[in-house]
Amino acid sequence: MNNASPLQPAQTPDASVGATLYGGVTNRRITVRDLAKAKRNGERWAMLTAYDALTAGVFDEAGIPVLLVGDSAGNCHLGYETTVPVTMDQMVMMSAAVVRGTKRALVVADLPFGSYQESPAQAMHNAARLMKEAGVQAVKLEGGERSARTIELLVDAGIPVMAHIGLTPQSVHAFGGYPVQGRGDEAAHRLLRDAKAVQQAGAFSVVLEAVPAELAAQVTEHSAIPTVGIGGGPGTDAQVLVWTDFAGMTAGRVPKFVKQYADLRSTLTRAATEFATDVREGTFPGPEHSFS
Repeated sequence: MNNASPLQPAQTPDASVGATLYGGVTNRRITVRDLAKAKRNGERWAMLTAYDALTAGVFDEAGIPVLLVGDSAGNCHLGYETTVPVTMDQMVMMSAAVVRGTKRALVVADLPFGSYQESPAQAMHNAARLMKEAGVQAVKLEGGERSARTIELLVDAGIPVMAHIGLTPQSVHAFGGYPVQGRGDEAAHRLLRDAKAVQQAGAFSVVLEAVPAELAAQVTEHSAIPTVGIGGGPGTDAQVLVWTDFAGMTAGRVPKFVKQYADLRSTLTRAATEFATDVREGTFPGPEHSFS
């Protein structure tokens, strides 16, 4: 692996590539090489979470180039308070559904808590499950310096790895919640070391979660791999949101970094209420919904 000192600056733009992710790739899946070219060209891109074939298909048709099968499903689909209880079997099932529902998006799957922390060999076994059984094109795992050896092993085995530093939700109990990371000189230096470590280990991209915007921009400027912000301000190469947050499905308060682009919760509530009323009043099903 490359042991050159600091984070390596992005390479010069590749003028021959053009729009790599939006319109430039139409007959195959996006690859990690496409993301690397986008970094060189200064092309920003969006990533959304997806957990089922139907939703993933909608996002794929919309042109979202990267879909993350996140362990965030624990919070927004499985009814858990945190991501910690999510299992490998659940991740394999959801990831396979997302792959089946898409044709173009690069599908990245989370390695859930307890599936890679024990040893690089454990990580290899479970990452291989996601690649072989679900058909994903890459995996994501949390941790910077502490996960560098694991990232290196997976990459050497041919498994593309997206790293995740800053606020790492699987460590919610250690953090005592979901605080912003990288504030203060010591914390900022630690995050920069983490970013350097995952890049040198071979990660093709790194998620920066709940990090001060100025620090995230600094990491992005000096990084040769794309940075993906979630609560990292506008200076990262890409942005990711949990789809139930961005589409207005999440009840109650959402994180500060979320912009809601729809209000699906109200739409579904209204539809369900109207359906119940029609059934109660006997107006559904009508003749047009019945067989003769």
